[in-house]
Parts: sequence; C-alpha cells; structure tokens
Amino acid sequence: MNFTDYQTKSRATAKYPSIGHGVIYPTLGLVNEAGEVAGKIKKVFRDKNGEISEETREALKAELGDVLWYISQVATELELSLDEIAEANIAKLLDRLERGKIQGDGDNR
Repeated sequence: MNFTDYQTKSRATAKYPSIGHGVIYPTLGLVNEAGEVAGKIKKVFRDKNGEISEETREALKAELGDVLWYISQVATELELSLDEIAEANIAKLLDRLERGKIQGDGDNR
C-alpha cells in the first residue's frame, strides 16, 4: 500500500466530532497515540530488561498504525498529502546529511 491509498482509505473511517477547526480532534488523538507508543517502549525497559518480544512488537505495530491514522487525518484536514509530506521530509533530511547537519538542534539546521 502507498501513502495515497492509505490516506484515501483511512479517510472513510474518519468519524470524529468537529471541535472548532477540523484539525483539533485528530491532533489530540495523534498526541495520545504517540504517548501510548512511548509508554510501551518505557515498559520494555522497566519490565523486560530492554528486550522487545514478538508480542510487544505486535502491540507497537498496532499503536504505530494508530499514529499513522491520526497523521493521515491531520494531513487531510490541512489539505496536505502524505506523499508530499514524506517527500519534503526526506529532502530536508538528505540536505542536512549532505551538509553534515543531521545531528543537533533546531528546525533550520
């Protein structure tokens, strides 16, 4: 599956309330789901000595899928395609790599 197909198909499942601007609800969902990913990783180190089991990997796959769904809805609300977001991001990262600025802080490295 490619990003365009995912974004189109996932939109059919986007049933959420409009809170002010349509981007608010999926943005809050994105933060929540990202927190769930972080929580599962935290517990790997707290409870499992840093070992990621197949069960944990599958749970993380499900949570990352939820993150992807919310990213897709935020992008759609902003009239952006996941393809253009991915292309712009990889161009930015490759430019930083080429200039030796892949590490460090700040958006404009």
